[in-house]
Amino acid sequence: MVTPQKTFALGLQHVLAMYAGAVIVPLIIGAALQLTPSQMAYLIAADLFTCGIATLLQVLGTRYVGIKMPVVLGCTFTAVGPIIAISLSSNLATAYGAIIVAGLFVFLAAPLFGKLLRFFPTVVTGSVVTIIGLSLIPVAMNNAAGGQGAPDFGQPRNLLLALGTLLLILVINRFFTGFIRSISVLLGLIAGTILASFLGMVNFSTVSEASWVSIVQPFYFGTPEFNIVAILTMILVCLISMVESTGVYFALGKITDKKIGQNDIVKGLRAEGIGIVLGGIFNAFPYTAYSQNVGLVSMTRIKSRSVIIAAGLLLIVLGLLPKLAALTTVIPNPVLGGAMVAMFGMVVASGINILSDVDFTRNENLLIAACSIAVGLGSAAVPQMFDQLPTMLKMLLQNGIVTGSVTAIALNIFLNMKGDSAKNSASTPLVTEANASH
Repeated sequence: MVTPQKTFALGLQHVLAMYAGAVIVPLIIGAALQLTPSQMAYLIAADLFTCGIATLLQVLGTRYVGIKMPVVLGCTFTAVGPIIAISLSSNLATAYGAIIVAGLFVFLAAPLFGKLLRFFPTVVTGSVVTIIGLSLIPVAMNNAAGGQGAPDFGQPRNLLLALGTLLLILVINRFFTGFIRSISVLLGLIAGTILASFLGMVNFSTVSEASWVSIVQPFYFGTPEFNIVAILTMILVCLISMVESTGVYFALGKITDKKIGQNDIVKGLRAEGIGIVLGGIFNAFPYTAYSQNVGLVSMTRIKSRSVIIAAGLLLIVLGLLPKLAALTTVIPNPVLGGAMVAMFGMVVASGINILSDVDFTRNENLLIAACSIAVGLGSAAVPQMFDQLPTMLKMLLQNGIVTGSVTAIALNIFLNMKGDSAKNSASTPLVTEANASH
């Protein structure tokens, strides 16, 4: 029986898994726009609060909104550059006006996106999920070394701390069962942070400086303003997120043995659309399904929605209590990196598992998987190759998930969807092929 205490611990584990990604976005944007400490504190609080609301909306759902799966929503890193650019050229109010309109676009476009499901057969979804995992691995490695741009990047103590955290997670999974195994990542993060404190790598100054209570208020940075170029830019960002989220839904469907259909995709994207609108209203960010939490679900095998509901409630509380939110930021980057190696690796493994259902005796499927993964990983690893292109095109092509996904879809259409027999054998959605193996 899963007690409330166990549910809380599992929910906290999900919060800690996504926390670094959720907090880094407001930190980068706030620093770039030279916000005051109080404005920065509000930005982080609003982000966490809205993450919680958006996650609950997705997990609890209604008849028409929410995929009702263990999905955690967080701010998309794709939006960082555009929000900074829009705010510097005009102001933050214009950026938030664009986010609100883009959220409405996602909500209204969800049914149309759902109709594209036939373009996501097993070979495409497996490739996309694999690309998502592979594109996250550099993030894990950067954290393991101390964090991108850190003065002590690559120091032996950082690498040993990351390795120790990973080894502890592996040991717990090897020698323990049940609840202890399911919170292996949480225990690894706690133990790693304690060890780091003895090495002088934990700083509690942000905790002491943070206020106890913060009330999130609509339009904190002013009444939204609307600019057509800013709106189109943010819609492009949200289209990228829709592709990423669709891959996440398919990965979760495989992990939880749930049949993912057109209606599920539509309801999931509608919930994201509402979450994005809320992000604009509360001066937070556009939201998308977080891949790292998929890796955690795969690793722990805990598929209960109650755990994600607990995570959503915790995020809301953290958004209202900045001092508690600051406490979770003391986890050093190397400790996070060690845990991320295991979690992101599980996303890659999930993609490979999906691809195991593909008929690779057909050369066409080999080409689709090979080229899409190569293009996706290449774009993520060497994004500077697109620096000479126009800004809008560069934003698209520097996202490995988008380039890999588009490549997989285009090659599937070109190589497989050329006749009724080929179409029927190669373009069957994941929901049919994957479940045929269970």
